[in-house]
Amino acid sequence: MHRHVFLRLVQAAEAYHTFFNPGRDASGRVPISSLQKCTAALRMLAYGEGADRTDEYCRLGETTTFQALELFTEAVIDAFGAEYLRSPNANDLQRLLQIGAQRGFPG
Repeated sequence: MHRHVFLRLVQAAEAYHTFFNPGRDASGRVPISSLQKCTAALRMLAYGEGADRTDEYCRLGETTTFQALELFTEAVIDAFGAEYLRSPNANDLQRLLQIGAQRGFPG
């Protein structure tokens, strides 16, 4: 992913919810950055990683990762849904039904 695309997603997440704009802890440090939270959410979405694996790479706990994933997806839908997401048309539905039939799902 290009850096400018990632930063645009991070900015959308920060604008959507205060979870991505952490305050400072008692020692005056910023505990977890929005970049870490968005990276964890994207790794789960892109690679199918479990929340427990993000602890190694992003240094986030499992609960924080799940919360980041939920809020990140809501932020992306809210910010970019009208422009980039659309309802499936008749051709899309027909194609999806054919794929489902090939996989053995009733249509």
